[in-house]
Amino acid sequence: MPTVLVVDDAVFMRATIKRMLENQQFEVIGEASNGNEAVELYRQLLPDVVTMDITMPGMTGIEAVKAIVTEYPDAKIVMVTALGQQKLIVEAIENGAKDFITKPFNPEQIVQVLQNVTSWNEN
Repeated sequence: MPTVLVVDDAVFMRATIKRMLENQQFEVIGEASNGNEAVELYRQLLPDVVTMDITMPGMTGIEAVKAIVTEYPDAKIVMVTALGQQKLIVEAIENGAKDFITKPFNPEQIVQVLQNVTSWNEN
C-alpha cells in the first residue's frame, strides 16, 4: 500500500484528500499545512508520494518541491492546484514535480494520477 504525505494549508482540503485516498488503498502517513512542514515531514517519513498544494503561506509548494527534490531526487510529488495556475504548474514540473491535479477533482482522478506516479496498481 503506497504511503502519502498530504500538504495543503486548508484543513478541509487535507481531510478531503486523505478520505479519498484511504478509500482507495493508499495510506496517508502525514499531513502538513505549509512548505516548511512538508520538507521536514518528508525527511522524517519518506513517503512514496506527496500531494502538494501550490499556494500556501510561508514556503510555497514550488519552493517545497525544490527543497525536497534537491535532497531526494527520486521524490514523487503531485501538485494540487486551482484552475488558472498553469504557469505555476509548469514551474513546479520544471523543478521536479511529477504531475498535477486541478481542483475540483474527484477520487478517481487523484487515485489515477497517484497510481501513475507511483507505478502502483491494486490489481
